[in-house]
Amino acid sequence: MEFRDLKKQYYTHKRDIDQAIESVLLNTDFIMGDAVKKLETALAEYVGKKHCITCGNGTDALQLALMTWEIGKGDAVFVPDFTFFSSGEVVSLCGATPVFVDISKDTFNIDPDDLESAIEKCISEGELKPRVIVAVDLFGQPADYDRIRRIADKYNLYVLEDGAQGFGGRIGDKAACSFGDIATTSFFPAKPLGCYGDGGAVFTDNDAWAELLRSLRVHGKGTDKYDNIRIGMNSRLDTIQAAVLNVKLKFLEEEIEACNRVAAQYTAGLKNIVETPVITEGMRSSWAQYTILLKSSEERELVMGKLKEAGIPSAVYYKKPMHKQAAFNNKCQGKNCLKTEEISQTCLSLPMHAYLEEDEVSNINCIIRKVLYDIQL
Repeated sequence: MEFRDLKKQYYTHKRDIDQAIESVLLNTDFIMGDAVKKLETALAEYVGKKHCITCGNGTDALQLALMTWEIGKGDAVFVPDFTFFSSGEVVSLCGATPVFVDISKDTFNIDPDDLESAIEKCISEGELKPRVIVAVDLFGQPADYDRIRRIADKYNLYVLEDGAQGFGGRIGDKAACSFGDIATTSFFPAKPLGCYGDGGAVFTDNDAWAELLRSLRVHGKGTDKYDNIRIGMNSRLDTIQAAVLNVKLKFLEEEIEACNRVAAQYTAGLKNIVETPVITEGMRSSWAQYTILLKSSEERELVMGKLKEAGIPSAVYYKKPMHKQAAFNNKCQGKNCLKTEEISQTCLSLPMHAYLEEDEVSNINCIIRKVLYDIQL
């Protein structure tokens, strides 16, 4: 069994994907070719934003956003403590200071109450200037943007939506990657919309920011690539990856619907014996992961072991809170994130993709129930 079955996805759509790749090979427009322009238009329409600027990967997308806002030394950027390293890494790369904030236990996303407390603490200490909130749409569900936006407006902060895992999620009729002042996503292969290598995108309605982003991703270019008017980076999306994404975008909604059926089956079989994911009313998750909470790290190891014996993969996102990463020693603030520390010891992600069969999910549920029943005995 695959944790995220990209092989079955490929074989299901092999003809269309192969034709799209072959078209790029025949046209030999490997860098910033027609497929890239087509993809940017399609993604902007899907998300509901005026501009989509593709780039080399999701990490670059985040850094490009911070560079656009000229975030740097002396600035505080508020980041959830429970997320992938890049969400905070880019803050340090820009010379600013990440301030890590605890999460809500039910959604795994940034806790608005703890966020506001961290902002007020930063203001009262006076050492850093609050500038940006990085709101991560973790495991597929958008963050609480209603409250985040009110807090951002109150303290005059930018909202950077990290939609690397959330692409395809929704709040009402609005799509993920439409909630931040700037939003970003990743097309890493295992993401809800993934390519066959690295890729990323930035979304905004702001014309001036969009123009700056397009310059920054190509060495700070001006009128052409040999007219360099600012320091930028080399972060262009390969045309082959764009061609693959153009095909995959067409069946993304179908896959998200299937993932929601898989998630419902997991929840029905496990809700009385473990803590299952909570989807806030009015929201849709794109299910980048299906993550349960067990009672202890020892219980988690037993469940993982039994699943492995049955040939079933599982994963832990994330074993170490951001503030405990050695790279951030003496380079961050916000180290009292008790919910993050608890969840990092008890969370477990199960196989999740659109091609899981009902009997496969039933088998996973049965194994987990049996392990926990035997523990109780």
